[in-house]
Amino acid sequence: MSLYWRIFLLNAAVLAVAVALLLGPVTVSTPVLFGEVLVLLGGLAAMLVANAVLLRVGLAPLARLNRAMATADLLRPVTRPAVTGDGEIAALTRSFNAMLDRLEAERATSSRRVLTALEAERKRIAQELHDEIGQTLTAVLLQLKHAADRSPEPMGAELHQAQESTRASLDEIRRIARRLRPGVLEELGLHSALRSLASEFTTPRLGVVTRITPGLPPLDPATELVLYRVAQEGLTNAARHAGAGRVEVHLRPLAGGGTGLLVRDDGRGLGEAPEGAGIQGMRERALLIGADLLVGPGPRGGTEVRLEVHGTGGPAA
Repeated sequence: MSLYWRIFLLNAAVLAVAVALLLGPVTVSTPVLFGEVLVLLGGLAAMLVANAVLLRVGLAPLARLNRAMATADLLRPVTRPAVTGDGEIAALTRSFNAMLDRLEAERATSSRRVLTALEAERKRIAQELHDEIGQTLTAVLLQLKHAADRSPEPMGAELHQAQESTRASLDEIRRIARRLRPGVLEELGLHSALRSLASEFTTPRLGVVTRITPGLPPLDPATELVLYRVAQEGLTNAARHAGAGRVEVHLRPLAGGGTGLLVRDDGRGLGEAPEGAGIQGMRERALLIGADLLVGPGPRGGTEVRLEVHGTGGPAA
């Protein structure tokens, strides 16, 4: 039965009951007596209440579907609204669920292509930084050393200072190249890569503690890369925006199988600030391997990033 006929028949039933009462035990005299006015007003109020209740019950599935549409977020998959009955609302709910499934699948496919291209571009830039700019600065560094050793003072002191500035720039380029392309992840695995990442972010103002619980299941390269990038983004946010003094990075096996990553800091927290591109990037990476990502306040303040990979990970189907 269509929504139009359902509402029409509900109202018709209420009005038919009212007419039956007027033709039966309830009568109206001329002039209208005060008692009859009370009866009519009471009957009208009863009809309005009955009509409101019946419409509320009849349109409840549409209200649930409207709430689901308003809160739908492709980066945060939620339970689909339940399909009840065989009417128009049930058909509309099934169409909405099918649309969400299709949009999530298309977004996952496009995100996988974009992130794959992004990783390839990062690898290319890191390789160029290392092979071209790094080698050029190394040659400049050697030339400065050769000139400084043969120059009189104070020219020699200035050349030594330029040599130190060049060495610092070379170290910075190497650090950027390592962040763009985590070679230690490919060569030594996720455990060593996380420890190396923590050491890069450790400063006199920020202490990073890495904990890796034994018994982790084997992970494919795509899952390891997602775990590494999420940890990297969490540490970057803690170092740049949170004003944190301590960050904990914990990699552990989950009780039901799978792997969990926790990045927790003691900074100022997210507050009411909207999610930036970094957190949205983490959500997109989590969707690629079918993982669950939770970003929110920690138990003692600060910010907590939880990534839970069920099974052995891998790209989502």
